[in-house]
Amino acid sequence: MTSILPQPRYSDTASAFIASPKRLLIDGEWQSSSGEKFVPVYDPSSGIEIGAIVDASDADVDRAVGAARAAFDDGRWSGQSPYYREMTIRRLADLIEANATEFAELEAIDNGKSITAASQMDVPGAIAQLRYMAGWASRLDGESVEPLLAPSGAFHGYTRREPIGVAALIVPWNFPLFFAALKLAPALAAGCTTVLKPAEQTSLTTLRFAELVLEAGFPAGVINIVTGAGSGAGAALVRHPEVDKISFTGSTSVGKMIAHSAADSLKRVTLELGGKSPVIVLPDVDLGQAAQGVAGGVFFNSGQICTAGSRVFAHRDVFDALVEGIADAARGLRLGPSLAPDTQMGPLVSARQRDTVMGFIESASTEGASVVSGGGQLADQGYYVSPTIIADVSPEMRVMREEIFGPVVCVSRFDDLDAVVKSANATRYGLAASVWTRDISAMHSLARSIKAGTVWGNCHNAIDPAVPFGGYKESGLGREHGREGVLAYTETKSVLVAL
Repeated sequence: MTSILPQPRYSDTASAFIASPKRLLIDGEWQSSSGEKFVPVYDPSSGIEIGAIVDASDADVDRAVGAARAAFDDGRWSGQSPYYREMTIRRLADLIEANATEFAELEAIDNGKSITAASQMDVPGAIAQLRYMAGWASRLDGESVEPLLAPSGAFHGYTRREPIGVAALIVPWNFPLFFAALKLAPALAAGCTTVLKPAEQTSLTTLRFAELVLEAGFPAGVINIVTGAGSGAGAALVRHPEVDKISFTGSTSVGKMIAHSAADSLKRVTLELGGKSPVIVLPDVDLGQAAQGVAGGVFFNSGQICTAGSRVFAHRDVFDALVEGIADAARGLRLGPSLAPDTQMGPLVSARQRDTVMGFIESASTEGASVVSGGGQLADQGYYVSPTIIADVSPEMRVMREEIFGPVVCVSRFDDLDAVVKSANATRYGLAASVWTRDISAMHSLARSIKAGTVWGNCHNAIDPAVPFGGYKESGLGREHGREGVLAYTETKSVLVAL
């Protein structure tokens, strides 16, 4: 078993925050839970328990939703000017930027991702989400409509965009701060009030974020934050009768349960769920660029990303060279503890996730696939799995059908382009895909043929706040980002006035 260096010492600021008592942000105040339950917090780089968060009770969730409902109904947020909402959201972004170093460290400690990734992607990405969506507060315009059946001038018709109401925002563990901002920003811009629940595995940055919510000057009850298990606090939030909108990012199985629960009261739902993203590599490709890009597309964030390019279809002419190139890239990755400045890939988020990923690798070997590179657990402390490349795979294998959520890529050969499109689409998922080629016409043709919400060309995992994101099939409902993302928190009201 490979030795991994120990986690560097935390900063005094991070240590003090982790050690501080954790409570719930409800109605503009830090409140204790009505229960006495807590969830332990672990550092994935060491596997050591470092603290605890509150496991919110049903009563806690009820208080949070009640505060959000009161704040919405009395108009203390939606009744403010769009300029006021925009500037308040921007103040929150500015405060995160001013504390960026602390947020990056807490995110790395809590999630296991490298401090470099947290500093360069997660924290700036959260700030960008807030700033971009803040601008939509003043751009949610209705339209003038000319009625079809009435005589000209008999009616004045127009539409209004109005906030849905109370939004329940449930955040995953792979990008905690980024997704908190991604979900809060459009809801707030639209005029909704919110209850945010981070994943129980990774709540630290969200709780630090909550402190800045108070500093930014949001009215009480506009942003409420409860922590705890998805099966407890999360379920209570989803079924609460005063919640009007649910936005959830996570597994397809949980997303289906949420959709079923929301159907009882026809809550509006946005679901960003699992993926099994295909990567198609054509024979004219720049092999060096493709190998590095494919490796980055699946090993980024230790493979814990719903768009991970885990199914690679390489043309027979370039298959061997591509596999070797991906293996070289994998061998060159520096694995280590999240706070080490030279770490390029950290551990997985939990022992459970590590064991799940190892189970997929073992099943591939059992079913007859070849592990070309990696395939092992790397340390007896921490949750490390080496970047793994699997070849000689067939469509019915578990590693080709199910989302792994770890640093594992399966590579197979193809000869016929029509056949590979069918293989790429032969999945219950449809979140994302990428195509690697110098032929722009072929790229656009494949983009039309692939059944996925996002198709990248000669890149992978390129996410932008202005570009809508979401899935086909069982990868979700609705879109986040861009105009579609903010409109998802609004209702359309039609007004017809007889003149």
